[in-house]
Amino acid sequence: MKHVSILVPRRNAILSNVVGPFKVFSAANQFLKQTGQRKTDFFDIHLVGLEKDMILYDGAFSIHCNATIDTIEKTDLILIPAVKPDTLLECIQENAAAIPWIRKQRNWHKAEVGSMCLGAFVLAETGLVDGKQCATHWAGMDLFRQLYPQVNLVSHKVVTDEGGIYTSGGAYSFLNLMLHLVEKYCGRDTAIYLSKLFEIEIDRVDQNQFAIFQGQKNHDDEVIKEAQSYIESKVSEKISVEKLAYRYSISRRNFVRRFKRATQNTPLEYIQRVKVEAAKKSLESTQQNVNEVMYQVGYTDQKAFRKLFKKYVGLSPIVYKGKYNRGLSSAKRQTAW
Repeated sequence: MKHVSILVPRRNAILSNVVGPFKVFSAANQFLKQTGQRKTDFFDIHLVGLEKDMILYDGAFSIHCNATIDTIEKTDLILIPAVKPDTLLECIQENAAAIPWIRKQRNWHKAEVGSMCLGAFVLAETGLVDGKQCATHWAGMDLFRQLYPQVNLVSHKVVTDEGGIYTSGGAYSFLNLMLHLVEKYCGRDTAIYLSKLFEIEIDRVDQNQFAIFQGQKNHDDEVIKEAQSYIESKVSEKISVEKLAYRYSISRRNFVRRFKRATQNTPLEYIQRVKVEAAKKSLESTQQNVNEVMYQVGYTDQKAFRKLFKKYVGLSPIVYKGKYNRGLSSAKRQTAW
């Protein structure tokens, strides 16, 4: 039997990240007993809070935990749900008492620890993911890099697994982490059954196709902000780093250094990501073909554009268009009907 502690943070835990793992592990227990693989539950599931009764979503929901952190002496697996992004830093402070408990379970009792979505911020506070790979929601990545530069944040991965520390990407990709854990503990057949039962796409490994590049402008370098706005206004033009540095009367070396410090991207990466984001929007909303979109965002080499697009999106331009274009998607639905 594996003792599972689903942590319920104070006030702003994402409810689906609490209910979802509970349902998946409960279904795994049922499957294992129905197929004769076990006579008793494999997962001993507990909702663990700082208090027994936790109020979520400003009182819209409440959860009655069946344990508190001071009553759990030893657990095998701790799952940290996401918290609401608008109160992220406040929520970390409100749940500071859980940090030493998580560390103790990991360091003394060898518990495994997993985070879901923005729960990675709570995990990072423990120090347990320092030097390790970590995934989180794409919308929180810039802030995460600023707060935890010692963590190896991987923007594209849906699930990471490193030495008993697990993380998952944004939103409902936590379900892929649950399937990963079920497969690891109970075998592939159980994971496949649950993927079919809950209609979860198994073995999904890349979340880049869901990311929206918004630029990182939460900084105080006004010159770099001007450069960012300039880049975003010249999507169809070829912009060199040298010309940008000259435009703002800064040496190339200092311009690159300041840009990277402010935005967490080099100027070239920022230019590329702005162009790719513009290409994505055109592929989603217009009937232009891939070559037309490529020219529109300032590229002429088809091979180079495909390689760049796949680097940041995880899909080729043609596959992305087929999957997300409104007109094509509507036609596919009509054909299916």
